[in-house]
Amino acid sequence: MNNVVSIILGGGSGIRLQPLTHLRAKPAVPLAGKYRLIDIPISNSLNSGINKIYVLTQFNSASLNRHISRTYGFSPVQQGFVEVLAAQMTPGRSDWFQGTADAVRQYLSVLKSMKAEQFIILSGDHLYQMNYGPFIEHHRKSKADITLSVVPVPREKASDFGLVKIDPNGRVIEFNEKPKGKALDTMTVDTTLFGIDADQAAKKPFIASMGIYVFNRQALFDLLTKDPEKHDFGKQLIPDAIKDSMINTYLFQGYWEDIGTIRSFFNANISLVKFPDPDFSFFDIKAPVFTRQRFLPPSKIVGTAIKESLISEGCIIENADIIRSVIGVRSIIGNSSKLNSTLMMGADFFQSHQERGENIESGTPPIGVGANCNIKKTIIDKNARIGRNVQLINKDKVKDCTRENEGIWIRDGIIVVAKNTVIPDETII
Repeated sequence: MNNVVSIILGGGSGIRLQPLTHLRAKPAVPLAGKYRLIDIPISNSLNSGINKIYVLTQFNSASLNRHISRTYGFSPVQQGFVEVLAAQMTPGRSDWFQGTADAVRQYLSVLKSMKAEQFIILSGDHLYQMNYGPFIEHHRKSKADITLSVVPVPREKASDFGLVKIDPNGRVIEFNEKPKGKALDTMTVDTTLFGIDADQAAKKPFIASMGIYVFNRQALFDLLTKDPEKHDFGKQLIPDAIKDSMINTYLFQGYWEDIGTIRSFFNANISLVKFPDPDFSFFDIKAPVFTRQRFLPPSKIVGTAIKESLISEGCIIENADIIRSVIGVRSIIGNSSKLNSTLMMGADFFQSHQERGENIESGTPPIGVGANCNIKKTIIDKNARIGRNVQLINKDKVKDCTRENEGIWIRDGIIVVAKNTVIPDETII
């Protein structure tokens, strides 16, 4: 792995994850109460023995850059780094990254200076646990120019991904980005070619690209310089490379979730509370997920019933009911409040008793959830202030709406309270 460099793509503007991406890049969105999405591909890389890692950033990147610089420091004697490469103006370029491939293209001079045989291209907004070692060894043994990590998917999900067709040896013969209708029908594959049993193959007759690629050094450079007007790996470069390059596939059989929407983000977080076997586990000692050290005190929990939930450090919870929820760092939950199927991201700082008292006297709720609240199927972003006797239950069963001035969004029936939002006492939504 000393001859491999990881390149993690920071993603686009994250419109489908609004308002969570209104003030931050998509990979900087908090995950599981204490992590961020970017921690997943960086941790996977480090656990795979890859310690030369670039993160390409563009939109709302300040908090992402800060998190990386505070978390992933290497000592002077260590042979490795996690380095941010932000979109920049140069004498030859005055525009931003135009796509996934263009982001890598704009830093070709940096990549060419690296003594690497392979580059692994990763996304910064996926939830999965993967040892890239066997993936890269498979790529080397097959003598491929490019290898795509793929998963079998059912028809109802297939049109959300780039789909591939393969020959009996696993070589890619066709690539179609997010096909629909008749184009989708042409992309069915006998997935028993991957060793999947017949029943599972019938349920999942499509092969989806995970957006994770291994490139040989020269193959990547040639592909990026061949046509500078083509800016995206999935839509343009990889389909165009099928004729002239050896493109192989590698089947990934673990849990993998593309965090592209509020629904997928919510489900991925709530699924973490499953016991004893969640879809994704942070408790694997062989593959730890790294994140920033905060040196917070243990949580103080008084008279509270907690069922199937994750509680992070530095919380104060009083006489509450917490059911199938994820509670983030420094969360304050007031007396007799109930949270059910809720993701509470917590706070960036503690308020003193004096500050909280002054807030209450002035009629402004302090940070956290006040007393006697009922909150269900909700995402509460950081530093939100929810008053007393508030009900966030989507009482009118609204599927989608935006009340941006109030900091309230509803997406696919899930209430989202934006970062720093203030919700007054007695509010019912």
